Amino acid sequence: MKFKTLFLSTGFTLAAFAAPLAAKDWKTATITLEGAYAPWNLTNADGSLGGFEPELAKVLCERAKIECKLVASDWDGMIPALNAGKFDVIMDALSITEERKKIIDFTVPYAATPAAFATAKDSPLANAAGTGSTIKMTPGQTGVKEIEGLKEAFKDKTIGIQAATVYAKFVYDNFGSIADIREYKTGADRDLDLQSGRIDLGFDDAVYFNNAFQAANGALAFTGPEIAGSIWGEGEGLGLRKADTDLRDKFNEAIKSALADGTVKNLSMKWFKVDVSPQQ
Repeated sequence: MKFKTLFLSTGFTLAAFAAPLAAKDWKTATITLEGAYAPWNLTNADGSLGGFEPELAKVLCERAKIECKLVASDWDGMIPALNAGKFDVIMDALSITEERKKIIDFTVPYAATPAAFATAKDSPLANAAGTGSTIKMTPGQTGVKEIEGLKEAFKDKTIGIQAATVYAKFVYDNFGSIADIREYKTGADRDLDLQSGRIDLGFDDAVYFNNAFQAANGALAFTGPEIAGSIWGEGEGLGLRKADTDLRDKFNEAIKSALADGTVKNLSMKWFKVDVSPQQ
């Protein structure tokens, strides 16, 4: 799950209240994705968008009886652009958090995934304590023994994170005082430096890393436990303007339907090899 941080600003707040209040018929809608966060979403050789989310978007739009257009855009400008009316929906592994709810609205979640550290497979940091296990954390939780153990193991190391993500916030909050934190515009840029040895560790969504490991031909691997739980919010949902409650409701029904009949499970098994359906 790519749990991305919201940086509050006056511009963001004003944009949220500037959204039109008039109800719309919603025969059409524009959905934005990064197109660079495989297997959640990716850009095909012909320029079209593919991956788990574009395929799920097709299903959701059909069920909501909306003609949808998918467009790629940079992650770090998505939320202000949404509130400025440049598109109608964000679908980019966007986790539902209380912080974000102050600025935008969300549908019910369509996925929920853990996060994890990764390192070079032959690194001395490989197989840190807890590798292969999963721990659950809550927002603001401290004193977790597994995290304290990783702090000792990762002291004075360089950790790469994608900028403007809550994964980044987690790393800064827990490891900022003992490690060098390096930010990247995309996860792929970070992964290249991790594979080449320019950084020691990366931290990101676990199912994203599974795909990155394949792209790296087995040169990268998880280290330490996977981290799950409410620390990452309710799960990943569609982000919408606060005023567009009618559009939100249409997509809510579509998501619930796709979860109930196994469509989300089938697509997640296709793209992630695991079921990322949120627990109901």
